[in-house]
Amino acid sequence: MALEAIRDQPRAVELLRRALDGARVAHAYAFVGAPGSGRMTSALAFAEELLIGRVGAGNPLEQATHAPTRVSGPRSNNTVVVTAHPDLHVLAPTPPESNPKGARTIRIGAIRELERQAALRPVLGGRRVFILDEAERMTGEAPEAFLKFLEEPPPGTVVVLVLPGVRAVPATVVSRCQIVRFRARQSSRAADAVGEALALLQAARAEGAPGLFRRTDRVDRDRAEALVDGCWLLCRDLLLARAGAPAALLSDAGRAAELATEAERWTDEDLLAGIEACRHARETLINNVTPRLTVETVVSRMLARAA
Repeated sequence: MALEAIRDQPRAVELLRRALDGARVAHAYAFVGAPGSGRMTSALAFAEELLIGRVGAGNPLEQATHAPTRVSGPRSNNTVVVTAHPDLHVLAPTPPESNPKGARTIRIGAIRELERQAALRPVLGGRRVFILDEAERMTGEAPEAFLKFLEEPPPGTVVVLVLPGVRAVPATVVSRCQIVRFRARQSSRAADAVGEALALLQAARAEGAPGLFRRTDRVDRDRAEALVDGCWLLCRDLLLARAGAPAALLSDAGRAAELATEAERWTDEDLLAGIEACRHARETLINNVTPRLTVETVVSRMLARAA
């Protein structure tokens, strides 16, 4: 994908295009913005431009792609994913090896593997590109090790950190990166999240605890976060519906009539209490509280207030 195909982020695309056209590519970037703003898609497009660029179909670089592979680090849960181009590496957080449903993090072993890969010569060109998705999930000694890597990166190495905010990692790390900001944009994810939360709430209301337990039986941490966020957005949309706001302000305008009917069951005070319950649930998930219990508690507290 070319950078110009990235929607709704003209400033970010322009900044990256100028760097490419002027041969002023930094050794490290921080792509900062809300989830769903196109940070990761843009990082992959930028990597494609760096490694392949605008070349003809007969160029051997374009013909050298292969199926995705994985390069394992010291432990199987510290993994660097090598995508279609052999000089492009994407590092993502993983759960602990001993607890597949535990919190996903980027550990010191993954950073050590990144360092090892970066020390190798590029396979096809003059660069290697490393993308750290959800870089804010570096834990333990990982941020310090990564900082040392940024201070003396191997020649031809370009690193992209995907972050929700500049304060998500130590300031010493961000200070060594060129910041590229991505503005929040409305996406179908919000509509899907509200739809799931509403369906869960309605099922629990109709079937009681057994129905709720069946639907949360296999909820892992990522799924719990998505459901709690969906409940949060649902409360917001119900407040808007109670206030008579235009459908365009809702997460899903096509659900306006259904939300208006649901909103009749609530008071503003109840919905504000629901938002507070979601906020508290998000905090408990950070502290490793059981994901299933967290979701069940949020839905139960909301149902206790709704008519």
